[in-house]
Amino acid sequence: MTQNATPQKNLAGSVMVLGGGIAGMQSAIDLANSGYYVYLVEKSYAIGGMMARLDKTFPTNDCTM
Repeated sequence: MTQNATPQKNLAGSVMVLGGGIAGMQSAIDLANSGYYVYLVEKSYAIGGMMARLDKTFPTNDCTM
């Protein structure tokens, strides 16, 4: 290893994230970007959690779809 080389992270294993809501999806993305294999598990037929049920979001009144 040279003096200016950065050490590489050797991550092993995988992570299971329970819940496909906003927090679960963001956690899965962050873990995947860190080098882990991620399994996202959701009990319903679609991801999105409570956010998928909303029509508009505060404060911009943007459509959540």
